[in-house]
Amino acid sequence: MPIVITKSAMVNDAEALLKIKQSLNNSQFLDSWKNGTQPCDEVVRWVGVVCGKGIVTTLRLRSMQLSGDIDTSALAQLQGLRVLNLVNNSFSGPIPEFNKLGALKAIYVSNNNFSGEIPSGFFTKMVSLKKVWFDKNNFTGPIPSSLAQLPRLLELCLDSNNFWGLIPSIGQQSLETLNLSSNNLSGDIPSSLSRVVRNPPPPLEEPPQKSLKIAYALMALSGFLLVSMIVAIYLIVQKRKREESDEMGMGERDFGGNTIGLRISSIGRKEESGQSSGSGVEKSTGRKSPKKGKGFGDLTVLNNINPGFGLSDLMRAGAEVLGNGSVGSSYKAKLSSGLILVVKRLKEMNKMDADEFRAEMTRLGGLKHPNVLAPLACHYQKEEKLVIYEHIPKGSLLYILHGDRGESHANLNWPTRLKIIHGIALGMSYIHTKLAALALPHGNLKSSNVLLSPDNEPLVVDYGLISIIDGNHAASVLMGYQAPEAIESRSISPKCDVYSLGIVILEILTGKFPSQYHKNNKGGTDVVQWVRSAIQERREAELLDPGISANRHCIGEMLKLLHVGANCTESNPNKRLDIREAVRRIEEILVEGRSVDDSRYEISQDG
Repeated sequence: MPIVITKSAMVNDAEALLKIKQSLNNSQFLDSWKNGTQPCDEVVRWVGVVCGKGIVTTLRLRSMQLSGDIDTSALAQLQGLRVLNLVNNSFSGPIPEFNKLGALKAIYVSNNNFSGEIPSGFFTKMVSLKKVWFDKNNFTGPIPSSLAQLPRLLELCLDSNNFWGLIPSIGQQSLETLNLSSNNLSGDIPSSLSRVVRNPPPPLEEPPQKSLKIAYALMALSGFLLVSMIVAIYLIVQKRKREESDEMGMGERDFGGNTIGLRISSIGRKEESGQSSGSGVEKSTGRKSPKKGKGFGDLTVLNNINPGFGLSDLMRAGAEVLGNGSVGSSYKAKLSSGLILVVKRLKEMNKMDADEFRAEMTRLGGLKHPNVLAPLACHYQKEEKLVIYEHIPKGSLLYILHGDRGESHANLNWPTRLKIIHGIALGMSYIHTKLAALALPHGNLKSSNVLLSPDNEPLVVDYGLISIIDGNHAASVLMGYQAPEAIESRSISPKCDVYSLGIVILEILTGKFPSQYHKNNKGGTDVVQWVRSAIQERREAELLDPGISANRHCIGEMLKLLHVGANCTESNPNKRLDIREAVRRIEEILVEGRSVDDSRYEISQDG
């Protein structure tokens, strides 16, 4: 459908966007939307706005902490709007009247709090829709049957909601991606999906079985999601984006989710593998392997050690989704050689060219410290990048503290927690030394970015991202921006990393999930205020995790470390510890604990 441009459309776009802004809460990220300026100005374009031929074609308002009742009537006034992206905000309540946008080609509302049923005929008049991403919300009721009537549907992701009932007859020939996992669906798999599901499982017969997710049945058949899909489908989508850019502005593609589930990709298409017999590895020296992989480019090795794998090996590897974090999705890939890697797809990157990106990643990959996990290799594409890490089987500190209640959690005694805190502080101090030129040397420290080795040695990851992440999104995705000065005045410094370290210390000591990890601090415990109040009232001992507080002879060390955490989270950065002082004070506690243990050992020997 060609876009008809009128002079009034250009004027009306500004008026409509200002109405939309007025309907939103927490719209501080939209400060560039001002009266007297134009959204498609070539010099100062409004944030989140993509234009084509002078009119708005795409609204990309993801990760802006937005909420409120979005003005869909104003949205409908944007005559050229073809793509709407509201991913990772705080919208809630019933689905807005997006069906007023009959010319829309792609809509992304993933990771919000929309709820309630979607009317069965909601999509009837949205016949131009190609991409529908409603995943990670709280929708209920049956999946709208009108989705099966969309003639051009390419991608449909409804996973991680509360949809129930039967799957409608979805299965258009155009369909490339389908994810319905993590819902409460039941019954037979529609015959319309038979072209992609071989030997479908029998229908669920017993009433209790109806609550089982249909995705699990398909997972048993489909096995692992291939990393080749991660790379190949991405490139196919990028090609299609370029082909459609004149018509619909900059297209969108959102991958993610923490479950493989029902995911059908590149249905009926032959994917060019681009594989060769060579390893397809490019050394960080800039010299390329003579055996380059064709079509998909090469991996860049981030140190001088040959990792023994190439891009073609990754494309053939079996993989599973590990999770979708603030800066990208992660996949565990098992190569045919038995080597296990983690592949992270970075998103919201800035417009670095290939050489700049590789140079920066080489610098980050060159860090060597027992408490830092450096990336092994990377792969550059214009829109998204791949970064490859060693796989650490035990997982993240976040999971072991809050998710795992097995042996790993039981082993988090006081000496282990003290060791972990000490190791994190040492790793951070090293990063601050090596990346001293960065305003935020780490920038994203939180317990999910601390991995634990088999002997509980902490490994800090995801550092240095401020050097490559898009500045417009850094504040909404990087943990360093949770420091008070960053929230209030966007003032960032290495002291913001110290604030993050303090949050992790308090989290480890109290066992509480920090509200600071949540968007808008909703949920969890405000560990900073909780500890500050307890210190003022001299009841700090009440805050200690029961898993360590039973160790009565070490309470003094725990309380001293609690005060270190409180000093690291001072609201005034000038009163906050710097990283070296934090390390020094932690080591004092460590030495004191060892001397107490030694004297206790000597007494027992004498006795």
